[in-house]
Amino acid sequence: MPRPPRIAALLVLAVAAIAPAGAAASTPSANPAGTVRISDERITTRWANTADVQPVFSRPSDKAHRVARLRLLTEDKFPEVYLVLASWKNDAGNTWLKIRVPMRPNGRTGWVRESALGALHTVHTQLVVNRHTLRATLYVRGHKRFSARIGVGKAATPTPGGHFWIREKFRVAGTTIYGPRALGTSAYAPTLSDWPGGGVVGLHGTNEPGLIPGRPSHGCIRLRNRDILTLYRLAPTGTPVDIR
Repeated sequence: MPRPPRIAALLVLAVAAIAPAGAAASTPSANPAGTVRISDERITTRWANTADVQPVFSRPSDKAHRVARLRLLTEDKFPEVYLVLASWKNDAGNTWLKIRVPMRPNGRTGWVRESALGALHTVHTQLVVNRHTLRATLYVRGHKRFSARIGVGKAATPTPGGHFWIREKFRVAGTTIYGPRALGTSAYAPTLSDWPGGGVVGLHGTNEPGLIPGRPSHGCIRLRNRDILTLYRLAPTGTPVDIR
């Protein structure tokens, strides 16, 4: 028996009303089934530079909330580096990559389309910075390769803890308070540091080696000059930095 026109019209409106909810429910989760981890941030870690300045989403979907936008350069004008944690392919065959995002607050992650990033690079190093024992240790394929005493942030300007990575490496010209080499990380100090870029935490040398080990800095990690030269040589860009 055919439905009266008024009832049929109401059914159409009801279906239209629930359609957006159904579409939202189909948006993948922040860690959908089928996600493949490609970095363990200890033995094998992958990173990439920006290929296209695209948004970073909370989930692997362009309908998800935007948490950031990729950028081409670091605060010091080096190519920006994104640590790639995992990959996921949707039903349409499009690959998404889960990344760590260098921004405040520390620890932000998100998803980008595979086309947003360039070629993946692989490192097998990990730098562990222990703020309690005041020591930095570099591991290569899980084996200790280098260790040195360090200086970290004082109580009023602490060095933040968390999972970070080396974004840039450069020589420091002349005789400065930063020593001969510097490595910029993805960490941002809770307070402004004396590192350029408004609080980016770096590892660098010093003109006051007598303060190491200790807590003399505004958030950066200081090494004696001979030690920063060694670390600079052994730790490539993309090396995970675990600050404990």
